[in-house]
Amino acid sequence: MEKKIKRKEPKRLSKPRIRPLEESEWDEESRALIDGLRKGSSGPVLNIMKTLANYSKLYKRWRVFGNHVLFKSSLPPRDREILILRIGWLCRSEYEWGQHVVIGKQAGLKDEEIQRIIEGPYAARLDPFEMTLLRAVDELYIDAFISNEVWNALAERYNTHQLMDVIFTVGQYNLVSWALNSLGVQREKGLKGFPK
Repeated sequence: MEKKIKRKEPKRLSKPRIRPLEESEWDEESRALIDGLRKGSSGPVLNIMKTLANYSKLYKRWRVFGNHVLFKSSLPPRDREILILRIGWLCRSEYEWGQHVVIGKQAGLKDEEIQRIIEGPYAARLDPFEMTLLRAVDELYIDAFISNEVWNALAERYNTHQLMDVIFTVGQYNLVSWALNSLGVQREKGLKGFPK
């Protein structure tokens, strides 16, 4: 049975509450963290990183967990991105959504599949296991709990590590969405947000 998510459309910030720091303002710890992610790339530093540079001790500790979820998770990248996009959509985190549409496409998601993530677990033409992934996200978002029905369906395909990674992936990006929305982190120029 489909659970309807009831929420008011939240107002989002059009400018940051905490200013992203320019490179000349970073402390040594922030510089090491950001340079470690850039790995010699001369591309622009993301606004989330420049915002977290305001609090390098938090950034350093959070990044260990974030790196596990994004780069070392036991989940297939495509499944991970389905989870992340759904929680970003539910949290109305446009920055998160925009970044992970790009990453999701690199993981093999197509535009029509991303549209089905927006439509939710009961969208037409949805793969049964992807429906289960979306149901897991919705249940965690609504109830902070995965039902036995959804858990058992996940367990038919996933091992113990993967089951745990489902929970921690959704939790990580729920937290990230809270931070992005509340801090007012703005999308980089050219990064698309939610479809109109």
